[in-house]
Parts: sequence; structure tokens; C-alpha cells
Amino acid sequence: MTKFNDFLAEQLQDLELQQEWIAQAPEFTIIQAMIDARKKTGLTKKQLAERCGLNPAAISKLENGNANPSLRTLQRLAAGMNTQLKIEFLPLNANKQTQNQKAQ
Repeated sequence: MTKFNDFLAEQLQDLELQQEWIAQAPEFTIIQAMIDARKKTGLTKKQLAERCGLNPAAISKLENGNANPSLRTLQRLAAGMNTQLKIEFLPLNANKQTQNQKAQ
């Protein structure tokens, strides 16, 4: 386990911080998905911005979590990376179900 993960596990013992971490999880997931997709396609932020008709600074803001993309922006990003945008609504206990299925 990394030092960060150790630190995070310790900090998440605080219920208030844990609740905030959980509340922010969807935003972090979107950010990481954007970064992963861009890297997988081998595009730089500048190249992606050019393909989407966005400013490279806008891509940086999105990936740094300093801006919230609209659905339209997410669709433009997906098109620029020649990928499909998929958004899901999952039951709150979906992670537990998945973990239980893996354990069996």
C-alpha cells in the first residue's frame, strides 16, 4: 500500500470527511475517466482540444477538477477521442454486490 493510501485510509476514519469523499466520488470518477480515455487514445490535451473545438486550458481545467463539464462538453470530448460516452445510474450497493460476486 502506498503512503497516500495509508494516509487516506486514516483520514477516512473521520465520518464527516468520509461523507464528503463519497459525495465527491462521481466527480472524481468522471475526471479520471476523461484522463484515462485521452491517454488511451494517445492524445495530448492540446490535440484533444483542437478535435473538440475547445481551448487547451479548458481541457486542463476539466482534468484538474476546476470545471464541471456539461453533458454537451462530455459528448464533444467523446467524439474528439472517437469514443462512446456512457453514463450509468447504479444502485448504491452495487460496489458491495460486485465485491461479493468476485469473492464467490
